[in-house]
Amino acid sequence: MNAKKLSIFFGILAVLIIALVVLNNLKPDTVYGKPEDKLWPETRAQLNDPNYSNLILPDELNQKLKDKESFFVYFYASNCPHCQATTPELKPLADELGINMHQFNLREFEDYFGKMNIDATPTLVYFKEGVETDRMQGGLRQSEATVGYSLDDFKAFFEKHKPEGND
Repeated sequence: MNAKKLSIFFGILAVLIIALVVLNNLKPDTVYGKPEDKLWPETRAQLNDPNYSNLILPDELNQKLKDKESFFVYFYASNCPHCQATTPELKPLADELGINMHQFNLREFEDYFGKMNIDATPTLVYFKEGVETDRMQGGLRQSEATVGYSLDDFKAFFEKHKPEGND
């Protein structure tokens, strides 16, 4: 090979290597619109958990409120032990009742604690025509000696607002 061909060959090789490095470092966004390594560890652990499969993000939540829709939102924090105990029971209940219970991870969007007046997680909220009309703050009662709700309490809450809260 002469020097000119060798130079072109190494030039092309360098471009290909740079392209591979750049492509390899691009990380696809998660459902949260952020790369996985920017999420809380507890959120990363829930990414493939079917109990956290009906996520709603801030833009969609804001649009539903603006459009004056009626719907349920379960506000939780991925690192909240009460949420971790409640979600695996509550999500199947909502599914069984045919309720579209949106799930909002406050740990990833912490400014919504204040925007939605959430003092503790989990909190289940019902919005009627874009306005909060009812909420349940707290998770499943773990024993007779603890505070919280039973699955029947959550079922009654869903049924109270069904079917208009099923958007």
